[in-house]
Amino acid sequence: MDQGFTLLAICFGLFFISILYSSVGHGGASGYLALLSLTAYGEMQSSWLKQHVWVLNLIVAGLAFLHYSKAGHHNFSKTTPFILTSIPFAFMGGYLRVDGAVYDTLLSLTLLYAAIRLLLLSDNTQTNVTSEPEKGQAYAFGAGIGLFSGIIGVGGGIFLSPLLLLKKWATPKAAAATAALFIWVNSAAGLLGATASSQLVLEFDTLLPFIAAVLFGGLIGSRYGSMHAQQTTVRNLLVAVLFIASFKRITDLFF
Repeated sequence: MDQGFTLLAICFGLFFISILYSSVGHGGASGYLALLSLTAYGEMQSSWLKQHVWVLNLIVAGLAFLHYSKAGHHNFSKTTPFILTSIPFAFMGGYLRVDGAVYDTLLSLTLLYAAIRLLLLSDNTQTNVTSEPEKGQAYAFGAGIGLFSGIIGVGGGIFLSPLLLLKKWATPKAAAATAALFIWVNSAAGLLGATASSQLVLEFDTLLPFIAAVLFGGLIGSRYGSMHAQQTTVRNLLVAVLFIASFKRITDLFF
């Protein structure tokens, strides 16, 4: 197949993935990994994939946070406890060289479980009624999600968003805003960890067209999610994202 056509197809895929993920405040890492694994880039080492996906995360999550925050959905006091512990652990995860089917299996099941739980939530749920998370719980969850994020190469929003909703710590749009900032700092910490362990292998010639694709997609998706979508729509979009991510990981394990 012509290389130019292949690159165009990848960029279109990244564009649509970034629209979907940014609409719920996510950077799109799990979607980008899924797409790239279906191409010649799937033969690259996991460190290469993680780092390039983290860069795309920085672009899209940054845009998502900008739009959701501007629309008044972000609360720093609720986000800070999760971030404080996630940063060092995401750095540690990016520093480590970890692979394994056991981890991939646990990750797949976790994503699938979260998707099913959110899907079973009634549309009549009082989505605007929330409580503040206990600091101890927020610190613990932030550390655990940060470590997993650094190891696997995602920003962690795909874990944090369903947690915030299932615990009733945030509305769907507030969860999206918190997840966006969480993803941004964890992606940056993961890149710093890779740099510290001499694993940084970014290829900017490869990244430039990818960045252009997710930039436009992120602008469209985050604006729609923060300003136009209903709270239940944002939640349902998140369910779709979780199912896509878990399906991809499960097929990778067994096929």
